[in-house]
Amino acid sequence: MKLVILDRDGVINQDSANFIKNPNEWIPIAGSLEAIALLNQSGFRVALATNQSGIARGLFDMVTLNAIHDKMHRALALVGGRIDALFYCPHAADDHCNCRKPKTGMIEDIGRRFSIELSKVYGIGDAYRDLQAFADAGCKPILVRTGKGEETLAQAKSADKPLPKNTLIFADLNEAVQHIIAEET
Repeated sequence: MKLVILDRDGVINQDSANFIKNPNEWIPIAGSLEAIALLNQSGFRVALATNQSGIARGLFDMVTLNAIHDKMHRALALVGGRIDALFYCPHAADDHCNCRKPKTGMIEDIGRRFSIELSKVYGIGDAYRDLQAFADAGCKPILVRTGKGEETLAQAKSADKPLPKNTLIFADLNEAVQHIIAEET
């Protein structure tokens, strides 16, 4: 089995400094849904690992998060794509949980769920914490320049936060998926 793990905000949909708090604020990045469909059609399973501290902050509840994800699933279905598993961390940073990226709990849970060695899995994110979680869990990290990607890259270049070793960099999810499919087929 082939698996790719994606972050949500900034990778699949447009991100917001004020959080994605309702389905109307969930807007896919051009080409991202089609990229997921292409992964599916190429024999990859796709899992989502997303921090959703807006729940702990009281900005939205589980019903709203489910409605946001329902919108995402419906939009994906329209282009022939699907997310095979959706993992989220509802905690705030000061909760010190093991699931919130950059910790590896969510990523390791995904590995167990799919019974896959994480060293064979690409992890795609736009923020340093995504890349750190993927790398620390043993995945192959990919940075996309959408969402917080440009800021993450600028911080890495200024030596504030060097990217994890062997991080690949692509313009967006579509470009990353093209590379993954070329490498794995």
